[in-house]
Amino acid sequence: QVQLQESGPGLVKPSQMLSLTCTVSGGSITTSYYAWSWIRQPPGKGLEWMGAITYDGSTYYSPSLKSRTSISRDTSKNQFSLQLSSVTPEDTAVYYCARVDYYTDYLRLNEYDYWGQGTQVTVSS
Repeated sequence: QVQLQESGPGLVKPSQMLSLTCTVSGGSITTSYYAWSWIRQPPGKGLEWMGAITYDGSTYYSPSLKSRTSISRDTSKNQFSLQLSSVTPEDTAVYYCARVDYYTDYLRLNEYDYWGQGTQVTVSS
């Protein structure tokens, strides 16, 4: 059973960087053929795919967030991370990490098979 757990600060000040880590257990993030995504849900809104890192380390980003987003991984710790720069209160959301088949359209959120429980991040001074 694959398990994902998000971690990071729950409060970030405007203009600063948001950094989150997803720790994966029960399976390796380098196992073929999977991709590992960050997805968020602002209050009162739907889920938004932010980006993904694949089993071989390739990265893909939402065009609307690409200029501010970076996803990386630490294979020795079986973790992948999200960095979102220059945050504003509009970045307040529950942030999830999740796994999807590598060959699936990453925007098809109903195709994801494992999700973390989500972590609330609030952007406020």
